[in-house]
Amino acid sequence: MNFLDRIFAQLDKAAGATVVQEIRGQQVAPASGNELLSLVAKVRGFLTTMGLRKGDRCALLAPNGIRWVAADLALMANGVIVVPLYVRQAPAELAAMVRDSGASRILCENQELCDDLRRSDGDMPPISLFEEVFAHGGSIGYTSSESSASDPVAIIYTSGTSGEPKGVVLNIGNVDNMLSCTTASLDKLMGTQSAPDQVFHWTPLNFAASWISLLSYLSRNSVISLSTDLTKLADEMRIAAPNYFLNVPTLLERVRAKIEGQIRERRGWIAATFSKAKCAHLGRGTDDASFSDRICLAIANALIFPTIRKSIGPRLKALICGSAPLSIETQKFFMMLGIPVLQAYGLTETTAICTIDDPGFIEPGYVGRAIPGIEMKIGDNQEILVRGPNIFSGYWNRPEETAAALRDGWFHTGDQGEMNSRANWKITGRIKNLIILNSGHNIAPEPLEEELSALLPQAAQVVLVGNGRGYLAAIVTTEANSALTETDISAAVDKVNSRLPHYKQIRAFHLERQAFTIESGLLTAMGKLRRDAIAARMNNQIEELYRKRVA
Repeated sequence: MNFLDRIFAQLDKAAGATVVQEIRGQQVAPASGNELLSLVAKVRGFLTTMGLRKGDRCALLAPNGIRWVAADLALMANGVIVVPLYVRQAPAELAAMVRDSGASRILCENQELCDDLRRSDGDMPPISLFEEVFAHGGSIGYTSSESSASDPVAIIYTSGTSGEPKGVVLNIGNVDNMLSCTTASLDKLMGTQSAPDQVFHWTPLNFAASWISLLSYLSRNSVISLSTDLTKLADEMRIAAPNYFLNVPTLLERVRAKIEGQIRERRGWIAATFSKAKCAHLGRGTDDASFSDRICLAIANALIFPTIRKSIGPRLKALICGSAPLSIETQKFFMMLGIPVLQAYGLTETTAICTIDDPGFIEPGYVGRAIPGIEMKIGDNQEILVRGPNIFSGYWNRPEETAAALRDGWFHTGDQGEMNSRANWKITGRIKNLIILNSGHNIAPEPLEEELSALLPQAAQVVLVGNGRGYLAAIVTTEANSALTETDISAAVDKVNSRLPHYKQIRAFHLERQAFTIESGLLTAMGKLRRDAIAARMNNQIEELYRKRVA
């Protein structure tokens, strides 16, 4: 049995039970196993009528929803290679991906998305709206197909942090291997229980980690609650009341900031106790925590933390976090509240995951051990190299770039890292992001950006620059109505600089009162910095930083 066989068997088993539901305001719109299978059958019938055959590519452009799930399963069941696209991405970029993949058709959620795509590029393949797709009377049931591990199932495009997005080809063998690891990890987290896992899912399903998470949930006895409004995540989480859900660091940072802000507003003994408890928790095992701080930690554990924990999720067993490094302070903050944060590390090319935290042993600041069956080692320039059944088969129509990434059987991740004596991995930077000063010093910007961000909670982004220059400088962005001042930044820079060698010190900064966004083209679809685009857009401001400098 491959992963599709197992998913369809699980849907059959849950025929009359809810397996996925959309949260719409204060209501939920559920679909049982049978209802989801019926939707899948409709799409399969439509694809057959349209003449799509095994090996054809079909783009899928829609927000998260039950129909996205059904369309994805139907395409794979018919042997059609799915090209999932992100609805918030610029239409020109989406059109480029469609052209690159050679998709013969696009399944699109609504007319507005369709019109945006056609305005961007009139030479698109036929576009079928969901209204048409799901109106089909098809009734094709799923039977185990004759497929091999090498058959491709998806072409997922990279985020393009440092160049043009590339189509990563993932096959049945990649997904089979990954789901065996993810479901085993969830088994360990949840233990033995007869009730279905309650899962909240808000990350866009077109991304590898989000997609693998979805397939993992569908393989298990789960109820998946899909977010339909990113502006109402807090309300949706309360409705879903999940056992666990996938996150990116940005969301956890915001939740932490909101909690700490609310505590400060309470003032009085609650704020004082919380502050001392936090000091005691962060200082545990050192001489930093006083006896009174430890007393406050005990009081907070009994009276304050349970209330906060319940407000985040009364059934929450863990938060799962990936896509970018999470600050160690934020991970410890949630652990203080009694909510484990399981970190995972991987790339689209590694079928989303290379390492994941063991639910029974979490080491803050690390991203866990290598998943079973794969090998990881450090190459030149501290680059992480990986090989195993999770490694992609290649970039779509890019043999030279495939050869450059896959050398001597090892995938060169482009990430820098280190492994400790307990075999836990830490990600320290990305090679392409290295700043090389004109003095010849090589500096990974991420640790310094993370440290400065921690001191500036009102900052939206912190970006270091200085390639080919004499010193480092920082661009700090914030929202237009933020109270963040240059004096605040200067104080934070001084604090960071106080422990650094001269070549790593930040000598100038620029405060930009407009946060970088996906829509502006300065962040990837998953919120990562597009450093080259930022450098080009902010060229005048950067040049000014090197005409005047902070003493």
